[in-house]
Order: sequence, then C-alpha cells, then structure tokens
Amino acid sequence: MLCALFLSAVILIPACRQTEKEAPPKKTVKKTKVEERPVSVPVFNADSAFYFVGKQLSFGYRIPGTEAHAQTARWIEARLRSYGAKVKVQKGRGRMYNDKVIELHNIIASLNPGARKRILLMAHWDSRRFADHDPDPQKRKKPVPGANDGASGVAVLMEMVRAMQSQPLQHIGIDVVLVDAEDQGTPDNMGIAYGPNSAESWGLGAQYWSRNPHRSPGLFRYGILLDMVGAAGATFPRELYSLEYAPQVVEKVWNRAAKLGFDNYFIMEKTAGGITDDHYFVNTIAHIPMIDIIHYDVLKNSFFPYWHTTSDDLTQIDRSTLNATGHTLLELLYSEDITL
Repeated sequence: MLCALFLSAVILIPACRQTEKEAPPKKTVKKTKVEERPVSVPVFNADSAFYFVGKQLSFGYRIPGTEAHAQTARWIEARLRSYGAKVKVQKGRGRMYNDKVIELHNIIASLNPGARKRILLMAHWDSRRFADHDPDPQKRKKPVPGANDGASGVAVLMEMVRAMQSQPLQHIGIDVVLVDAEDQGTPDNMGIAYGPNSAESWGLGAQYWSRNPHRSPGLFRYGILLDMVGAAGATFPRELYSLEYAPQVVEKVWNRAAKLGFDNYFIMEKTAGGITDDHYFVNTIAHIPMIDIIHYDVLKNSFFPYWHTTSDDLTQIDRSTLNATGHTLLELLYSEDITL
C-alpha cells in the first residue's frame, strides 16, 4: 500500500505512499492488564481462512471493472449471507491517478444489526493491476495475484463471520466493510507519469465509504483494518496513525495478542511510521478511531517481501499467521461483548 515515515529516523521509502508526518504522536500507550473474566469464544479455523484466500485467487485478478472482480464479489456476498450476516453492496465511483473515473463496490456485512454499540472491521478485496515492485522489470506491468495483499484480510474476516454464527454476540454489533479499489494508486518503477503520487490515489473505496457511511459514524466505538495478515513470519508493529488516532485500541489488540502468545507477530517494542492505508481515511474523514494491523518490517523499512509483485500468490500464505490474527480478534470481540 503505502508508505511510512519512521519514528526512529525520518526515512522516506522510495515508491511507497506517505503522508507528511515528521513527529511521533504525543499520546502514549500504557500497558494495562487484559480483562481476566472468562469468556466463551468460537474457534477460528485457519484451514477455512486459507481456503477463502485460495478461492478468491481462483477467480483471477480482482481488478475493478473485470469479470473476475465481479465473480469474486458475488461469491463473497453469497458466503457472508450464508453465515447469517445482513449484506449490502455500496456502489460508488472513484477517480484514479490517471483521472479516469471507475465504479467501485464496497461489500458490507452486518452482525447484530440493531445493536447501538458497534465495532468496524475492514479489509480491501481488490488486487493491484500493476506488479510495479517486481524485481523483474519485464513483469512490472503484469497484475498482482494479491494473496496476502488483499485476500488474506478478507479471508480472516470471512472466517470470523462464519465462526460467530454459532455463538452470536449479544451486546455489540459488528460491521465488516470490504472496501474496493484500495490498491489502484499511482504506479512506481514503470516510467508512467500520470498524475501526482498522492495519498488520494489510494484507498478509493475507503474514501467513498468514509464520506458515505452506511450508518452513523457515532455508533462505532472503534475500527480495525487488516492488511497483509497472512504471510509466514509476519510482523505487525504498532503504526503511527493508529497510535495517534486510536491509542487505546492499539493497546487492546496488542495486549490481547500477547496474552494469547502471539507477541511474535504483534510486536509491541517496534513502531512503524504513518502508513497511508484505508484506516487513514476512516480516521480523517469519518472520524472513527481506527487502527491498522499490517505486515511491516521496521528493520528493513519495507512491507511484506512480495508486496506488489507477481509472487504474492497462495504459496506465501501461512495458516499460523491467519490464526494469530483471527484468534486475537475473536478473543477481543467476545471480551468486548461483556465489557462495552
């Protein structure tokens, strides 16, 4: 996605998205003890999530305007409905880096739709049309399969919805928003000079939803974005915009992960700079405090190794990583159901 500006040293990563941000957030996050009250939580099935990743890829490249994109959307909608979610498709338009206007489709699934206390969960379901970071220059105009970058977040959220049907939440509602056209921003490394490499060329579906939310933003206590959450050896450092806009949510999630033994994924000690991902627009436009769980290597100043390459395929997906993400979030949601 995206680009970062780092806290330890101001480093601009070439060919990434970045928003001007030169100082660390003033707010600090203190470690607190996670609620110890026993909670019954449905099981997250990593095999099921892995299947959902593969199924998305089986339709082809999920590029807006293509038949593969349309087929994937129909499958996602049908699956979510079969798990008892109330599903709607939000249709809109977004302006790309080359000034072309495209149609986009945000898929929204609601659980316990009448609840006034709600949590927003988000991932993008499109895949990038340019493998502009492929090490082979001959492949940079080819599309990206998007197994980790896109499909993994969708798969985790779909498996969570499937698991929750057996044990519905009682007091809080969940809105899963799968946004479209997140990954269609300005290409790099290809000699294409269309438009500025600006934040606004990314996250078109999230921008549209944030300006046209399907329910009042005031109902959402907070939001969590999943992006690149399925690769082997993933690390999820705390991200600057997440810490700035929703430090308490970062604390909840990372402490919960540590309690479950997933602190090798959710890295408390490392902090990434501000990443212009979908959560940035939700925070700044809809004003819903939202965090980003995203694979980022702070030491190498880089995303998932096969980010925006033709190698972002099913071979990169690891069930253990999917499980760490989904298990953590299910534990969090069911704990919130008795505390919010």
